[in-house]
Amino acid sequence: MNTPNISSTPARTQPFVRPEYVRDTQAQEQDQVLRPLSVFETLYGQSWLRKTVILIALALLWELYGRWLNNPLLFPSFSETVRAFYTDIASGLLLKRAASSLQTLLIGYGLGIALAALLTTVAISSRIGTDLLESLTSMFNPLPAIALLPLALIWFGLGTSSIIFVLVHSVMWAVALNTHGGFRSVSKTLRMVGQNYGLGGFALVGSILIPAAFPSILTGLKVGWAFAWRTLIAAELVFGVSSGSGGLGWYIFENRNQLETANVFAGLFFVILIGLFVENFIFATIEKRTIHRWGMQH
Repeated sequence: MNTPNISSTPARTQPFVRPEYVRDTQAQEQDQVLRPLSVFETLYGQSWLRKTVILIALALLWELYGRWLNNPLLFPSFSETVRAFYTDIASGLLLKRAASSLQTLLIGYGLGIALAALLTTVAISSRIGTDLLESLTSMFNPLPAIALLPLALIWFGLGTSSIIFVLVHSVMWAVALNTHGGFRSVSKTLRMVGQNYGLGGFALVGSILIPAAFPSILTGLKVGWAFAWRTLIAAELVFGVSSGSGGLGWYIFENRNQLETANVFAGLFFVILIGLFVENFIFATIEKRTIHRWGMQH
């Protein structure tokens, strides 16, 4: 009789039993979740307050360095700059120069956006349009707008038209490049969803493509605005007074020739204030009512 091989029989193992833990999820943790924010946490959560503290700290450093240097001709303090700024604001001179600059800037900025929209429309319509936009941006986007000042002087003469020409160049390529990149990043799923709802042509662009690509579009508008400001001030330093009334760039240039360094800083300070207003009120409002509202950014 053959006896069974006991060693070949697999041994039975008991199933693993996971130890159970009992946690008290009541009073203490609930109180921790519902704990009200402290005053510091509430204030720290306000973006405008954090930015204000940063600006105050920068102004304080400016004031301390100006007083330590003790050379108003080389580097006026923050208080001296504010004093010069207030004097020219009260006299209306600085407001008049700023209005002249902003008028020219808005014209050039608007024309640049319009041409960028036209180029982007052509680019998303066909492959040849995409090749055209990529070729033009690779050629002209690295070209500084200031380098076109001599040509603008020859073609349009001394006046506002020359400044508007270089402004359009500085705005158009940044806006077109970011807008086209935003359109290309829209997923095919969103496009097909729009087509399933019967959208096509301008309806598809307005309801699907533009909202989906709006973060890139808004970035292009911000970059174009910054480029336009820098180009405008540099252009006005050269021939900004030729149109009859100079802008902020010419105001800075005049005071530099008169060795009024505090007024030069006042002009630069006004440019900074306008930039902060546009960024933190105009663009921030657009971003809050579009991108944040749509849940695309936090």
